[in-house]
Amino acid sequence: MTKNIQENVSPPAINGLAEKQQELRNMMRGMGRVLVAYSGGVDSSYLAAVATEELGRDACCVTGISASVSEFQRAQACKIAESRGFNYKTIDTDELSDANYTANGTDRCFFCKDELYTRLSTEAELLGAVVLDGTNADDLLDHRPGRIAAGNHGVRSPLADLGFTKIDIREASRELGLPTWDVPASPCLSSRIATGVPVTIERLGKVERAEACLRELGFREFRVRLHDELARIEIGGDEMARVMDPLMIAAVNQKFSLIGFRYITLDLEGFRSGSTGARPLGAGNLTQISKLES
Repeated sequence: MTKNIQENVSPPAINGLAEKQQELRNMMRGMGRVLVAYSGGVDSSYLAAVATEELGRDACCVTGISASVSEFQRAQACKIAESRGFNYKTIDTDELSDANYTANGTDRCFFCKDELYTRLSTEAELLGAVVLDGTNADDLLDHRPGRIAAGNHGVRSPLADLGFTKIDIREASRELGLPTWDVPASPCLSSRIATGVPVTIERLGKVERAEACLRELGFREFRVRLHDELARIEIGGDEMARVMDPLMIAAVNQKFSLIGFRYITLDLEGFRSGSTGARPLGAGNLTQISKLES
């Protein structure tokens, strides 16, 4: 079962972005040696970049690798780490061996993060480092069971502590020349599977291949939600007209059919970031789904 989160005392709120940035750098120097839970996403890339600039090799940036992390995400994390000179490494995590995780309940993220932070804490002890994650101030407003795991393992969240919002981090990343400054959020592949539907290697593989197809077709902001034989595609508003083009519909249908989907649908609500998992199909949302082809 999950434990109660151990709250850290946060520093006073800071309003200006420049002030937050300077205080973050001061905080890094004060910690002396850190281990950043680094995914290659917007938040952790910014945190890793600042930590590296201030601490050099004393900032270790670590990516947890498992079947729930797409090859695209792994490559992106590695590319950024190499280009920015991070002290970078990967470790294998094994959350899929935990029945609590694969059951895919509303607390799935707790068990994923508990596995990750258990392993990162072991690494940090060897280094004499503080474990940091990229949680931002906006994240504290959402349902995030992984925050409980972070608290249980004493993980620090400097961006959240200093009041960095997502907009702040994107702007600060742009100033640093990070390529992640405007990339869409990209949570783990398990988030595409409806809550209560078990997470399996096969399902994760289907989602990863489907999203790779959309990427190859030039789409930028999307999710593929898996419902057994049905794929529900969420596309960003700016790209909705393009996916509705008859030639594109035919291309998507052909590629997804080869992956093993029998039905390919388009969610008319479009792309939604921050979901804790694909919502089950039911009478309440069927009207928001347009079938491309069966």
